[in-house]
Amino acid sequence: MDNDTLERQVSEPDPEMRQVLDDLLARDEDITARAVARLHPRINAASSITRSIERSRMLAQYQERQAEFRRWRGRPGKLSSVAAASALADRDVRIAELESQVALLTASHVAMIRAVGELGGFSKWAQFYESYSGSRDRLAQLGALPEATVDSLPQHRPK
Repeated sequence: MDNDTLERQVSEPDPEMRQVLDDLLARDEDITARAVARLHPRINAASSITRSIERSRMLAQYQERQAEFRRWRGRPGKLSSVAAASALADRDVRIAELESQVALLTASHVAMIRAVGELGGFSKWAQFYESYSGSRDRLAQLGALPEATVDSLPQHRPK
């Protein structure tokens, strides 16, 4: 036995189990001791996993990773196609609602800035946002700042 093989065995007591767990995680199949025992080349019973401290710890780590992945994705594993389509439709409705809210807020923001400008307070507003250039840039990207063309001002001629 060479040093690399010995080192791998010391650091990883059951590489076959890790492979089975990785496969279950990749396929998003429920990770249980029974599922691992069914797929493991040398383990035939779930109790062989649960009675071993190392195997039990490894199983728990992968179960936690799977739970985290499922939370991150926002759905439990193995949804039926009908349930998945329903969840997707619900998200589409929520996205449409949020886009509508952004459009409303953008329009009201533009109207507010125009009103402030008409009252002569635009320079004060701009001065306020001077220290918030990132916010001002983001408002411009959203189209929440009024666009105006400035014509040349008539030159004052002394009489």
